[in-house]
Amino acid sequence: MAISVSAREVVQALGGELIGSPELQITRIGALEGATPSTISFLANPRFEAQLALSRAGCVIVAPVYRDAAATRGAAIVTPDPYLYYARLTQWWVGLTRPATPAGIHPSAIVDAAARVSSSAEVAALAVVEAHAIVEDGAVIGAHCFVGAGARVGALSRLAARVTLGAGCSIGARCIVHSGVVIGADGFGFAPVDGRWEKIEQLGAVRIGDDVEIGANTCIDRGALEDTVIEDGVKLDNLIQIGHNVHIGAHTAIAGNAGVAGSARIGPRCSIGGAANILGHLTLAEGVHISAASVVMRSILKPGLYSGIFPIDDNASWEKNAATLRQLHALRDRLRALEKKT
Repeated sequence: MAISVSAREVVQALGGELIGSPELQITRIGALEGATPSTISFLANPRFEAQLALSRAGCVIVAPVYRDAAATRGAAIVTPDPYLYYARLTQWWVGLTRPATPAGIHPSAIVDAAARVSSSAEVAALAVVEAHAIVEDGAVIGAHCFVGAGARVGALSRLAARVTLGAGCSIGARCIVHSGVVIGADGFGFAPVDGRWEKIEQLGAVRIGDDVEIGANTCIDRGALEDTVIEDGVKLDNLIQIGHNVHIGAHTAIAGNAGVAGSARIGPRCSIGGAANILGHLTLAEGVHISAASVVMRSILKPGLYSGIFPIDDNASWEKNAATLRQLHALRDRLRALEKKT
């Protein structure tokens, strides 16, 4: 949906100090490079400072340190945190451009008579809502979604097309769940017997807090006995595996292709890089940050940045060891030369 808003409207909605014409018309949000005179852009990383003077953007969001430089080139909005302002600008923009979701149940949807669906919620085409499930005010159940018996979708949460929410599982308020997500599949539990595997029924559920976002095709397994828990504000990228009985603390973020094995406990405000793996039954303290592709093989009880696979260590120690490892071939040659002299 094409729109045009004035710089005045942006500042009225989001705040900040406007420099330049309040009547400047903005039709898109874009990067500094390749911007047009009707683009609003932002400078949040000093590495891109050189692009500021060269950009054709009609308006640029900048920090106070760049106020004069931005004013020299044209319109600007000055704010203490340009990246946060940009984030809120995108939310405001989507609110203007995204078509309103019509409340109601599509004729092709199947909603059990014992389910409770708010009159302000939407259940889209070919979705299924089973008995005793609860869909709260303003929630959206996308096309082809499945909401199992006794499950709950909190107010204003949005399930994109083809999301599966298993029986007894719950999602809090204002969550966003992208297509292909499966919440509440059986955890990976089997008992060995005579060279084969006997299934352990998974009796727990999944409990997800408020303001959580889950990326496409991510899977969160139900607990074996107790519930798998994702606390408020957690952000999960695409293609993540969360095993049974994992507990993820509030406002932790995990990037794509990561895996967390069963019964691991990740504290609040942690970050896990892409393709990292956390072994089962381990604990990560609050404020632990794991670099991409690392393998966590022991509990980490002290906040900080950790990296590596041989094995994981605090980041400073790991970088020293990695530098030494790169020099092993040269060190070997020097040692052989010394041995020949003796």
